[in-house]
Amino acid sequence: MSDKRPTDIVKAIKQKGQSLEAEMSFFDHLEELRWHLIRAAIGIVVFTVLAFVYYDWIFDTVIMGPKKPSFWTYRMMCELTERFHLGADFCIKSLPFKIINTELAGQFTLQLNSSLLIGLVFGFPYLLFEIWKFVKPGLTDLESRSASGFVFYSTLLFAIGIMFGYYVIAPLSVNFLANYRISPEIDNTITIDSYLSSVATLTIGAGITFELPIIIFILSKLGIMTPAFMRSSRRYATVLILIIAAIVTPTPDMLTMLTVSFPLFLLYEISILVSARVERKRQKAELDFYKRT
Repeated sequence: MSDKRPTDIVKAIKQKGQSLEAEMSFFDHLEELRWHLIRAAIGIVVFTVLAFVYYDWIFDTVIMGPKKPSFWTYRMMCELTERFHLGADFCIKSLPFKIINTELAGQFTLQLNSSLLIGLVFGFPYLLFEIWKFVKPGLTDLESRSASGFVFYSTLLFAIGIMFGYYVIAPLSVNFLANYRISPEIDNTITIDSYLSSVATLTIGAGITFELPIIIFILSKLGIMTPAFMRSSRRYATVLILIIAAIVTPTPDMLTMLTVSFPLFLLYEISILVSARVERKRQKAELDFYKRT
């Protein structure tokens, strides 16, 4: 006969039940996450379909905008040139390059890919909303209140970054690369894939870069990032930002590089303030805890 006592058997059964309950809870969370992601994907698909339906206007006005001398950015540069006498080179009146398609299904693929990119950009806020709905039940009331503006501020920063990338970084880069010639015998004939990928990368990349304060907020909440570390690393961040600005806008013009780098410096300083605020709240919570005990 087994020498196990009834209490040991009961304890083993309870432990097994707890492990099964934890396992079921884990799979329940995975199932819930799956449905949040499915709803977010449906939202992105809806925006993608709308972009595909109204693609003529999107292509002529949005995608091909940075190629036209009548683009808002180029017009503002010419106005600034006239007002502050910045020099004729600052006013852009021509973009001497031609866009071609070299693949049989190239234009159809272009429409699909660009519609999907637009769907991702406009569906990004809804994706954040679904992620927030999944995370929120696991937060305490204090954590939920402190992170209540997550979706709003993330969407706002992403939208500002997209606008900055589309109206500043993309046209400046397109203008420089279109006018750059090592020989008058070489014509700049660009494939549509190359043009779209450049504009999309610069625009969406700027949108993601502007999420830096949100990323720092999360890292500070996890205790990974501190304001003291960010302040001590400011000189390295300055060099890194200037390198990024030089890569993103491959122009020899210092004014252009500073125009791109200034918002990045500002974002870094805002991120320090965000991290400092998180640390102050953490220290206050710890102080209140020790006072109660």
